[in-house]
Amino acid sequence: MDFKDQILQLAARVEKLLPQLQTEEATKNALIMPFIQVLGYDVFNPFEVNPEFIADIGIKKGEKVDYAIMKEGEPTILIECKHHLEKLDPHNSQLFRYFHTTKAKFGLLTNGLNYRFYTDLEEKNKMDSTPFFEFNITEIKETEMVELKKFHKSYFDVESITNTASELKYLNELKTLLNKEMVTPSDNFVSFFTKQIYSGVLTARVKEQFGPIIKRSFNLLISDAINERLKSALNQEKQLEVTEAGKLEEKAEPVSNIVTTAEELEGFYIVKSLLRQHVDAKRITFRDAQSYFAILLDDNNRKTICRLYLGSAKEYFVVLDEAKKEVKYEIQSLDGIYKYADELLAAIGRLEKVKA
Repeated sequence: MDFKDQILQLAARVEKLLPQLQTEEATKNALIMPFIQVLGYDVFNPFEVNPEFIADIGIKKGEKVDYAIMKEGEPTILIECKHHLEKLDPHNSQLFRYFHTTKAKFGLLTNGLNYRFYTDLEEKNKMDSTPFFEFNITEIKETEMVELKKFHKSYFDVESITNTASELKYLNELKTLLNKEMVTPSDNFVSFFTKQIYSGVLTARVKEQFGPIIKRSFNLLISDAINERLKSALNQEKQLEVTEAGKLEEKAEPVSNIVTTAEELEGFYIVKSLLRQHVDAKRITFRDAQSYFAILLDDNNRKTICRLYLGSAKEYFVVLDEAKKEVKYEIQSLDGIYKYADELLAAIGRLEKVKA
């Protein structure tokens, strides 16, 4: 089994195990130790993985880090573990304090779901406050697997990783910044793009006018990209679908008249962007119906986050109350959805109490 398959296998196990992991120790044993093993290290060999590694700080003696990955008798990666429900904060972590007391070049802060890798790009021998590489094991991407493989025992090279750490760090920070600007464009962001297309004086009123336009432009750009990828995938499968249709012609159900529009997809991604900081983005899905477009939690019809009624003279954003009755809000455009972030969060709160 290659490295990619091992990571995907571990990722598939994680969500199944979470309900049983009530303590930090259980998280370490079930999630983090298997992860270290996937990286090629023998967790039962203290010459490779040293548990409860002592990292003295000044007059404080006997301070310990959960694990230290060793090489030639010296730590190369310090690992601090948290319970899977605990948030990761490097400023409050022992890892941040211990980094400068050892010869380790990298620090890993993890709760078994999220993995954050740190080094000392900003100030030598002092761990940076932001990671240069991070990922969620249940949502790991191909590009992240490529970077993670560099930490495998067989490929681990301090110089190689350090050379790419700076680029990775700033790439991740730029992605976060762009995502924030796409949701809520800042004054400088609006000014920069407006100057490219508007020759008049950039007054406060002009910037107020262009802010929603710029935000909508980004959403349309994303929507177009998604549609192009969908078209490409559909074209690749077209021949297979024709063949299957011929085989099942007698049993086939009537062809649906439902067409998912670019506007509906754009609405879906607006809702997803508003909720991704509060709920795992993979849990947010959609189902199109004849009269409305439903956005669901866990792809479950009993867990409707909201509905969109689009394509008519009047368009509506809808949530369901405690009694499952529709509460409608008329919107002039998809940008109107941004005003109902609180209603979306309230809906998530209600749905998390619903049994699947």
